[in-house]
Amino acid sequence: MTVPIAIIGTGIAGLSAAHALQTAGHTVHLFDKSRGSGGRMSSKRSEAGNLDMGAQYFTARDRRFVEEVQRWQAKGWASEWEPHLYNHKHGQLTPSPDEQTRWVGSPRMSAITRGLLGKSHVTFSCRITDLIKGEAHWHLQDADGQDHGPFSHVIIATPAPQATALLAVAPKLASMVASVKMDPTWALALAFETPLATKMDGCFVQDSPLDWLARNSSKPGRDNQPDTWVLHATSAWSRQNLDLPKEAVIEQLHGAFAELMHFPTPAPIFTLAHRWLYARPATAHEWGALADSDLGLYACGDWCLSGRVEGAWLSGQDAARKLLEHLE
Repeated sequence: MTVPIAIIGTGIAGLSAAHALQTAGHTVHLFDKSRGSGGRMSSKRSEAGNLDMGAQYFTARDRRFVEEVQRWQAKGWASEWEPHLYNHKHGQLTPSPDEQTRWVGSPRMSAITRGLLGKSHVTFSCRITDLIKGEAHWHLQDADGQDHGPFSHVIIATPAPQATALLAVAPKLASMVASVKMDPTWALALAFETPLATKMDGCFVQDSPLDWLARNSSKPGRDNQPDTWVLHATSAWSRQNLDLPKEAVIEQLHGAFAELMHFPTPAPIFTLAHRWLYARPATAHEWGALADSDLGLYACGDWCLSGRVEGAWLSGQDAARKLLEHLE
């Protein structure tokens, strides 16, 4: 009987590692504390349609990732987004066109992780709290005290603060991961009955509690929803207001949005606030993925590299490569 490899986390990093290992002929079992895949690439179903509350778009620079994104596009999971982009600085709104190719999941961001998950063996709504190393194999324990295993190797593909706790069995890795600081982000979705009178689809914001806003409904495949917008607060504002009640977050960020628009905005017909406690790493690293090959324990995620979707995917590839090299 083949002993499977456990992967904790079904964001881009975990699914990237899973795909590489399955392609090499290995069996994997994925775990996630959420009810569905995607992590920060997930989308929120709402009465205003599917909303990308986390990652807003992604770019591809590394040749390997460019090829992967082309594969996603061919499968209909990803599309190019060509937004009218603006900058908002010192109260001035100016067009900010560039040559950058921006990609989004289609018809929602989570289409990509859904596609990558495919028919993989996965247990959702399962928070792994402990890793137990036996003589030959690993066992995982969840928050309800349930035991999962045996597994030959374990890949941890969660945000760094959650990975630190699981890496207690590998103190050297745990201390490296503990040094990673991750920034929070408050996200707010607004929907309007009548489309706002602006050409803007996306805006990089300075001198405001907001640092990004996007017309979610301008993305490919989202045309059957009202005029929806997703706003991201700055890391500094989010940290200062980490425990602010959602009603107050909605009020303050909606106020900042209205101020920025330079014309009277109507009352939204729908609002939704979501707090990403670990939205992005505060600094970039060059780790690729972390490994204790003797233990058969690996860690990957966007925090191992650039904090970008591409970084998460490359980190998952690196974790799988290191594991496969150790098996040779």
